[in-house]
Amino acid sequence: MSTANPSPLWQPAPERIAQAQITKFQAWAAEHHGAPSHGGYAALHRWSVDELDTFWKAVTEWFDVGFSTPYTRVLGDRSMPGAEWFPGATLNYAEHALRAAGTRADEPALLYVDETHEPTPVSWSELRRQVGSLAAELRALGVAPGDRVSGYLPNVPQAVVALLATAAVGAVWTSCAPDFGARSVLDRFQQVEPVVLFTVDGYRYGGKEHDRRDVVAELRGELPTLRAVVHIPLLGTEAPEGALDWATLTSADVEPVFEPVPFDHPLWVLYSSGTTGLPKAIVQSQGGILVEHLKQLGLHCDLSTEDRFFWYTSTGWMMWNFLVSGLLTGTTIVLYDGSPGYPDTGAQWRIAERTGATLFGTSAAYVMACRKAEVHPARDFDLTRVRCVATTGSPLPPDGFRWLHDEVGEDLWIASVSGGTDVCSCFAGAVPTLPVYIGELQAAGLGTDLQSWDAGGEPVIDEVGELVVTNPMPSMPIRFWNDPDGSRYHDSYFDTYPGVWRHGDWITVTSRNSVVIHGRSDSTLNRQGVRMGSADIYEAVERLPEIKESLVIGVEQPDGGYWMPLFVHLAPGAALDEALLNRIKQTIREQLSPRHVPDEVIEVPGVPHTLTGKRIEVPVKRLLQGAPLGKAVNVGSVDNVELLRFYEDLARKRG
Repeated sequence: MSTANPSPLWQPAPERIAQAQITKFQAWAAEHHGAPSHGGYAALHRWSVDELDTFWKAVTEWFDVGFSTPYTRVLGDRSMPGAEWFPGATLNYAEHALRAAGTRADEPALLYVDETHEPTPVSWSELRRQVGSLAAELRALGVAPGDRVSGYLPNVPQAVVALLATAAVGAVWTSCAPDFGARSVLDRFQQVEPVVLFTVDGYRYGGKEHDRRDVVAELRGELPTLRAVVHIPLLGTEAPEGALDWATLTSADVEPVFEPVPFDHPLWVLYSSGTTGLPKAIVQSQGGILVEHLKQLGLHCDLSTEDRFFWYTSTGWMMWNFLVSGLLTGTTIVLYDGSPGYPDTGAQWRIAERTGATLFGTSAAYVMACRKAEVHPARDFDLTRVRCVATTGSPLPPDGFRWLHDEVGEDLWIASVSGGTDVCSCFAGAVPTLPVYIGELQAAGLGTDLQSWDAGGEPVIDEVGELVVTNPMPSMPIRFWNDPDGSRYHDSYFDTYPGVWRHGDWITVTSRNSVVIHGRSDSTLNRQGVRMGSADIYEAVERLPEIKESLVIGVEQPDGGYWMPLFVHLAPGAALDEALLNRIKQTIREQLSPRHVPDEVIEVPGVPHTLTGKRIEVPVKRLLQGAPLGKAVNVGSVDNVELLRFYEDLARKRG
């Protein structure tokens, strides 16, 4: 990694820096808490990790966090795992999410968009009223603090109401998207034993209706702890026998009652992709998520009451929970339920236009799909209100940065961010006051001591290493569900470097304090000691118009050798002939490394993904090493199991 200083792709204007919330926060924290008043973001970040207690105290004061009972200290215990945040404090997440109803009652809290792309507003006062009504009904059903409430729901307003009502009573929310099959849902929900299930009769995607009543019936039969099932007639069907009607439960005009719960009381359960066994049931706390998301959304994303926040996501991905937390900053959030590319690839830009989105979040894959499809967002849509496009899910390739800059706007803040379901937040990404360099995340987040470590546990700069976090973050899991001795939690993050969070990504921290993500460290390509992330290969290969998508795997052989095949899913009409084969190899040789030219290039019918859209690398590696399908992967976590059979057959043939 070069230490040279390239020119930034984008530099925020002085007035933009002056108006940013993070600039105002730094000046205030300097006056009240001894933060550095000079030195910009780098100085503020250093202070935030050196003075962790003071920083998080400042965050709670700046955002006026309402503690029902005060805390005794900021950090009672800072060891990892097991850090104890704000002991003694009680509060309620939902109360904070609905605060703007007091000053913006008639303005939209939610803008709901389906595949017609016509926004439907839900006002702050109406959202608060529905939450109040539903919370009262949950209490009437006997739902108590700590009980689990589940949603088999798409990204619709009812899902937001259900989450907030659950949090209001101190119960624990968990959700799956309705495109998940019954087995995938049960692998998740059976772990937490919900007492209430919110369901839809079906959903619309790609211009078609998908009836899910049979799946709902199976879920009801396989979740014996359910006391109530709530039917939301998205497709207009009657409630099944024994199910409660959504409209009835949300019809009363009552003020919400918010249960004060301890800071570390569980808020929700999220799930890992579960590609190699049961998904990890990750528990995050009401207080931890509240303060982490206020920091992330209010300071890093610079959201306030004037903004409209749109992120393309589903309820099965942590980004949905992150999107809902936009309400904490008084922001109007945009809920889109539908295909990301219906009726055409430009769909998400059209939604950004029609909702007046100021921060538009999407996947790196969508950006690259738009580039390949020759979409011209700024030409075809009015995107003058969009000041930031953020991407996650995978690293945004350099061509993606250039395309956004050229096709959306030269004064566009491009925020490639990286974090994880594990913390429901970002380790590195958006900083509104810093320049953007092509292919780089702007900086590590405040309060996050993000470092790149070598195998010996030493920090490295301008070199590839393991992503580690050396201090606790409030949104780190309080535990995993069904992990009584904490061993699964410990082994997931702390078995390599005791007391230090190892996330499982290869990164470079540059001498400019920016961050480059190279892909998962457990699927890293190691040729003759030279390590490279799979993302680097994908970025180079998928520039070729003939390649729709690719998958690269490095397989250690029993004889000590190393086999590195590249699997390519071709664009319609393309053929893997000698000419294309040579161009693929030449591209990797010239742009990346001669050592990482694949041993074979193999055409495949498609690339398998997790249900949240990530390429499945490690399970494919296990298949190629001879593991049977049932042992290599949890089939319920895969978008198309049939695609995996190709790799299983290939391993058998290579035998």
